[in-house]
Amino acid sequence: MRKRKWFVPVVVLSVLLIGGIAGGLIAAADDSSSNIEDQSQATDRYQALLDRACAIYEEKTGVAIDSEQLKNALEQAQSEMQDEALKGWLQDLVDEGKITQEEAAQYLEWWQSRPDIALPGLGGHGHGGGMMWDGGFQPWGGPCSPDASDEAGG
Repeated sequence: MRKRKWFVPVVVLSVLLIGGIAGGLIAAADDSSSNIEDQSQATDRYQALLDRACAIYEEKTGVAIDSEQLKNALEQAQSEMQDEALKGWLQDLVDEGKITQEEAAQYLEWWQSRPDIALPGLGGHGHGGGMMWDGGFQPWGGPCSPDASDEAGG
């Protein structure tokens, strides 16, 4: 009789656990297909924001702004700010003695010469995801990154 008292809760817990795992897998599969839709919706919302900002500016000043020109100006400002942040980060590494000035220049040259392509979910060179840069500054790889020197045995 005592064995039977434990049997029911164990079966119920097992069914719930298996159901939760299956549900998680199904949700993960749905997320991958919805990412494309989410990106499209984000792009549409960003364009709507630009259009609305242009309309408000025109209402307030009487001067019309083309939303494409505003988008290009925002992208240029974002790119310039990213470059300044990168240069500051590299200079901090030089000041801390973690890399040399030559390594910083080499990294900066490598970073600025990368292809201007948009990768799904990552944005492209200077297109971080709208007005904000996706998740902050995340250096990856390159000729003088800590990972590269570890792999090279240095």
